[in-house]
Amino acid sequence: MRAPEFWRHQGWPARLLAPLARLYAWGGRRKRQAGGGFRAAMPVICVGNIVAGGAGKTPVCLALAADLRARGHQPHFLTRGYGGTEVGPRLVDPLRHNAERVGDEALLLAAHAPTWVSRCRPDGAIAAAELAAEALIMDDGFQNGSLRHDLALVVVDGGYGFGNGRVIPAGPCREPVAEGLARADAVVLIGDDHAGVAAWIGALPVLRARLVPGPEAQALRGAKVLAFAGIGRPEKFFTTLRQCGAEVVAAYPFTDHHAYGRGEVLELLDEAAAQGAIAVTTAKDAVRLPEDLRGRVQVLTVSLQWQDPTAVDHLLERLSWR
Repeated sequence: MRAPEFWRHQGWPARLLAPLARLYAWGGRRKRQAGGGFRAAMPVICVGNIVAGGAGKTPVCLALAADLRARGHQPHFLTRGYGGTEVGPRLVDPLRHNAERVGDEALLLAAHAPTWVSRCRPDGAIAAAELAAEALIMDDGFQNGSLRHDLALVVVDGGYGFGNGRVIPAGPCREPVAEGLARADAVVLIGDDHAGVAAWIGALPVLRARLVPGPEAQALRGAKVLAFAGIGRPEKFFTTLRQCGAEVVAAYPFTDHHAYGRGEVLELLDEAAAQGAIAVTTAKDAVRLPEDLRGRVQVLTVSLQWQDPTAVDHLLERLSWR
């Protein structure tokens, strides 16, 4: 599903759907309260968001894992495995598992640290403890009450913010913004605040960060590219390419976690060749491409850079190492 444009604004569609939004919020609240709150054997860092769709959670998880390793700890990742069929708990093996089984995000995480896919998050935490995980970084799950969080971070895209601030289906929010922020320990704000996020946050600590293109960006400067992406907000990827100096001759947005068919990838490659362009996509999309076609598509990676690493250190120091 692609976020409808009216989720950005107040208007009659949002007002018309307000009763359904209240019902959605009530259901989510009941689900969280019935979660049980299992206490894991290690500190749990939840990296979530309030808005549905991509806000940058996975790059935040990877950055936190690097920070923890630098402090001498061995973190594991825990994810539901959205888009995959695996129920788990399952330790992800990038050599054996594919996106159809464990989801795209799990494969990206597993390239950096042991990663567990588990629909039941407490089961994943128990499995990680058995393999001596010293910390658990949970990619998503902020609205899931089954596992207690020692540190809860809400990731917000500075360009989109909380949209119109309304709950699904009247807006993009998984829960009322105030309720979500009340459970958070800090907000990770990615990019400049063009959406008025500060007005929502109040006194909550803010960790500012930005996404930095990988070394592949240098080779794309001045090149013609055909870009495609099936992420939460594909337009962010297309903008990043232009900022890298690439000439985007065509841009194709797909829905988040889109399962690419062989035929449609070949069509994209043929169009790129006809325009003398390079086909380019994201790392998250690349793991969903047919394996034998991946080498024909250039991947532009991104990493998260903290504006104030010391502020992150202060939050990590609050964790209780059990």
